[in-house]
Amino acid sequence: MDIKEKIRNFIESNLIVFEDEAVFTDDDNIFQMGFVNSLFAMKLLGYIEQEFGITVANEDLDIANFSTLNSIVRLIGKHKQEV
Repeated sequence: MDIKEKIRNFIESNLIVFEDEAVFTDDDNIFQMGFVNSLFAMKLLGYIEQEFGITVANEDLDIANFSTLNSIVRLIGKHKQEV
């Protein structure tokens, strides 16, 4: 399973809406759409750091880096290149 699939599965398993209502593209803002909340952001951060063996730097703790599937994948890619 690639990075994007892992992240999508994690997001889908933590939705706060009914699954049949939660259709989102790789560039949809999952927070603005109401699929997840701010508490999920902390859970997502923990998952990313543990699953991918990275530490997200303070300067990257911007909601924009966690709001879409593509932005999350870019963030992970950036940190994996730094390792």
